[in-house]
Amino acid sequence: MKVVLVHPEIPGNTGTIGRTCVALDLELILIHPLGFDISDKSVRRAGLDYWKHVRLSEYQSWQDFIAARAPREEQLFLFENDGEGGSVYEPVYPGDAYLIFGRETKGLPAEVLESRAKRTFHLPMRSPHIRSLNLANAATAVIYQAMRAHLS
Repeated sequence: MKVVLVHPEIPGNTGTIGRTCVALDLELILIHPLGFDISDKSVRRAGLDYWKHVRLSEYQSWQDFIAARAPREEQLFLFENDGEGGSVYEPVYPGDAYLIFGRETKGLPAEVLESRAKRTFHLPMRSPHIRSLNLANAATAVIYQAMRAHLS
C-alpha cells in the first residue's frame, strides 16, 4: 500500500504522515509542486528522527506519477470531504492500493478527480460545525482503516 500526497502545503502534516508511513512500512509519494522545501526542518521535526526511514518517492506532476507507476483504476482510492464513492469504511482496500490525498486548502486538483467520482471517498463527520479535518489526522484515520485487513 502507498500513500500519495498531491501538492501538500504544510510541512508538519507531511512529516506526520511520513511518520505513520514508517510505522506501517508504507511508501510515501509526493506530487509536486510542494508548498515547502522537503528539506525543511519542520518536515523533519514532525517526522522526528523517523524521517530518515521514510520510503519517499517524488514526482514533478500527476501525469509523471501516472506515467511512471501506471496504476490500475481499482488501485486508486481518492479522499475528499465530499467523496461520492461513499465512506472510507465501505471499500475493500487491496494490498497494492494507492491512498491519495490533496492539499490542505483546496483538496485534490480537477485533473486527479476527473472521471474518478466513484473512486473518491470521505471520512464521516457528524457535526455541521466542521468543514474539514486536518490532513495528517484524516490521512492517519484512512491509512489505518485501509490497512485493517493487512495488519496482524
